[in-house]
Amino acid sequence: MSAPTRLGRYPVRRRIGSGAFATVWLAYDEHLDSAVAIKVLADNWTDDHHIRQRFLEEGRFLRKVESPHVVSVYDAGELEDGRPYLVMAYADQGTLADLVELSPIPRSQAMAVITQVGRGLSALHDRGVLHRDVKPANVLFRTVENGRGPHVVAMLGDLGLGKAMDMSSRLTMAGGTPSYVAPEQALGEGLDARADQFSLAALSYFLLTGRQPYSHASLAAAENPSPPAPMDLDDPAAEAVVLRGLARDREDRFPDVESFTSALVEALGEPADETPAAWVPIDPALTRTASRPDGTGVASDQPAPRRRHRRWPWVAAAVLALVAGTGAGWALERTAASERTVEDSTGTLFVTVPEAWTGQVDPEQWVPFDGRSEQPAVAAGTGSGWNSDDDPGEGVFVGILPGEELPSRVPGHAACPVQRGPYFDEKDGDDIMTVFFSGCPGVDLTVERVVQVNQNQLMWIQIRTDDRGVANSVLDSVVAKGV
Repeated sequence: MSAPTRLGRYPVRRRIGSGAFATVWLAYDEHLDSAVAIKVLADNWTDDHHIRQRFLEEGRFLRKVESPHVVSVYDAGELEDGRPYLVMAYADQGTLADLVELSPIPRSQAMAVITQVGRGLSALHDRGVLHRDVKPANVLFRTVENGRGPHVVAMLGDLGLGKAMDMSSRLTMAGGTPSYVAPEQALGEGLDARADQFSLAALSYFLLTGRQPYSHASLAAAENPSPPAPMDLDDPAAEAVVLRGLARDREDRFPDVESFTSALVEALGEPADETPAAWVPIDPALTRTASRPDGTGVASDQPAPRRRHRRWPWVAAAVLALVAGTGAGWALERTAASERTVEDSTGTLFVTVPEAWTGQVDPEQWVPFDGRSEQPAVAAGTGSGWNSDDDPGEGVFVGILPGEELPSRVPGHAACPVQRGPYFDEKDGDDIMTVFFSGCPGVDLTVERVVQVNQNQLMWIQIRTDDRGVANSVLDSVVAKGV
């Protein structure tokens, strides 16, 4: 989907992401000089009254609550084609799911997240609203400036399953994420605030142990869960608090979320005032539209180049040797003082990298398999051995290869102690598989992703870097034309 120039009165900067029912765009509020996220109902659901009503209810539920720990809704409207949209706070630091992919977070930060999410839930419950889908992907992080400087705040987002308590106390449709959903919610029973408490307890278990309490494949499996495995915490009292929050019978849980979080803080004796440090660099250029050529600083109507959090991959280690050539004749296009865009020799692939990554650039085509034709590829890194074990450095490789379906696995990195994934997703109609490796020698993070770009071609991207924020920026910038 191509980026719209404007949504309502807001110039669009780039696409943030999409789901089954909506697409979210990063835009710019010219009146308030601020980045905003705009959630737009997908066009194929415009005529579905139930989905449309659920979309609008999310905005109404969020608007009822004034809490720094619940995503704010600033505005709402309707596009010319009839699709409604919500203008919301922009979570510039991503989600909890993003953060834990990097590494387990310290207990003090885990408690800060648990406490702040609890405050958000309490604010919702005080206004008579249930969230019903508390999970890592729905905990968002936003940089906030105050007298102490910038700090990161945890917020609850995505109330697509949210319900008013007076409705949920009678009868509600079963819904939610199986590994985090309360049994009574999986059964479709009437709900109260203790259903969200169960989900927060499941989130707490995950943050304090590094593993989920349950691995339910369906809501049916969540209807009658067995007790989770022991948490093996060094404090039995804290474990007892979490397990009480996960009680199958809601009558055995704490009376409310605040009681649960207060008991957990008291049991651990852990101060909950340390928020996660920002891990995505604050870059105003990503949140504002470009100035006019005359230097007036007035925002332009033209959208910025599309940048999105994409990661890509596959093949065997032998293939990587093809990327390490000297690569004469490469093309560079300066985009900023510290970035450059490199492209392959066929004009198919483009990727923007830090200038330090242009120490070695190879734009030549590659042969992914013996006896097969050449395919577009481009590589850029800090030096000629950036993707080798002998002299590792930071860099990116992007290549096209034949394939009618995603592979079952990506190349392994045995020297990296932590592997997360494979994760399967779909973006813009493309099937995606992603695997993350961390703790790698030489360069900490390696990301592998494969994307099915059409019926008979795949795109592979490998990133090696010490900085997740840089990885996100580089991966967002990848563009493929004509495939």
